[in-house]
Amino acid sequence: MFAHTALRQRCAKWLFATGLFLMLGACVEKPSTLERVKEDGVLRVITRNSPATYFQDRNGETGFEYELVKRFADDLGVKLEIETADNLDQLFDQLGKPSGPVLAAAGLVSSERRASQAKFSHPYLEVTPQVIYRNGRSRPTNAKGLVGKKIMVLKGSSHADQLAELKKQYPGLEYEESDAVEVVDLLRMVDEGQIDLTLVDSNELAMNQVYFPNVRVAFDLGDTRDQRWAVAAGEDNSLLNEINEFLDKSQKNGTLQRLKDRYYGHVDVLGYVGAYTFAQHLQQRLPKYEKHFKTSSKVEQVDWRLLAAIGYQESMWQPEVTSKTGVRGLMMLTQRTAQAMGVSNRLDPRQSIQGGAKYFMLVKDQLDDSIKEPDRTWFALAAYNVGSGHLEDARTLAKREGLNPNKWLDVKKMLPRLSQKQWYSKTKYGYARGGEPVHFVANIRRYYDILTWVTQPQLEGQVAEGNLHVPAVNKDKPAEQAAPM
Repeated sequence: MFAHTALRQRCAKWLFATGLFLMLGACVEKPSTLERVKEDGVLRVITRNSPATYFQDRNGETGFEYELVKRFADDLGVKLEIETADNLDQLFDQLGKPSGPVLAAAGLVSSERRASQAKFSHPYLEVTPQVIYRNGRSRPTNAKGLVGKKIMVLKGSSHADQLAELKKQYPGLEYEESDAVEVVDLLRMVDEGQIDLTLVDSNELAMNQVYFPNVRVAFDLGDTRDQRWAVAAGEDNSLLNEINEFLDKSQKNGTLQRLKDRYYGHVDVLGYVGAYTFAQHLQQRLPKYEKHFKTSSKVEQVDWRLLAAIGYQESMWQPEVTSKTGVRGLMMLTQRTAQAMGVSNRLDPRQSIQGGAKYFMLVKDQLDDSIKEPDRTWFALAAYNVGSGHLEDARTLAKREGLNPNKWLDVKKMLPRLSQKQWYSKTKYGYARGGEPVHFVANIRRYYDILTWVTQPQLEGQVAEGNLHVPAVNKDKPAEQAAPM
């Protein structure tokens, strides 16, 4: 009897102690998402693998979303850990799972359906949904024209939501959602005639159109929309508040504008014909000189794709070109520059590339130390084209206007003034065709972007086989008539 009483007392004490522990535990606040990120020292982000969001090249990770979210991680003082989703449904499923990504940065647009899946940040990029068709085929001009067409969009995308709404108005509208494709695949399918139409956002079309020069915009489907980051739904707004503060700050200090300019400010410089021509030359001409670009890149410590982009801008990879002013060869060197760089034969592509690479790095090394990358490269390209003296004049004008003389985004606004007397009369080096280096740099940046994307290790086989660039030939026309005009 006594033993049973003692046992009950011990049990009662244990239960009391356990209850007290649980009550004390309940009183301790659970750390917020932001606190957990800072304690772990890692920001886990989920995104999509595409030119407009995130991809890896030989130099590492890059892409608009990656660049922006990397700045956010640096702002928090933590490391960035990137995860890619196979499709949008998976992206939202993974968001907020234990030990999983806490942030989705993938060119997302908020919608009513997604409101239950996630919370969205302040906007950082305006885009327009566009209906895409193949040049030479019937062009729809409004939503009614989508009926009867073979349409495919990304599964779970905002474009699928748009089509679902339109179907209520046009019951005959049919479309397929696929989780086995990305935007690049959809554009390729339109380009090759596998589907009639697709929907993509304007920024993604701009980034990819050069690879598929047969695709065209039929019409804009609705108004512009805002792209936003997303965090898991719930009551914890700690991370979201920090994101909004960062995006607002990035908008005010010019960081967002510089990223937009870097990734989207030069994407439309080629046009349809230029895009198609570059695609052909990428297949037919570059392979002859690629080894020379790579050899010179190792000697001069510069990305071979940047050298190739300069070479294409100068001569379209033609080693025997001579201009009216006497510059010659693949890198279009003057006689004076060629001699200074040790080039004895400007028409020898190997020597021309070596001389051009050496000269570019010489120009770059002579720039003011205050100019940092990536602006330093764009400044070097401008100086390569117009001369270091005129570039310095433009930097001086920028400073007088209260702009940053070390930022290409600011200085490129000043360069065209060098052809106006009211401005160049106040400079040290006088008149220059200041608009030319602006176009020169924009073109090279676009060629460089394309080369960076297509030389990803996972795509190089496709490039070699000609699968990425050369559009399907219209079987109803001779090959030479199939190019878009």
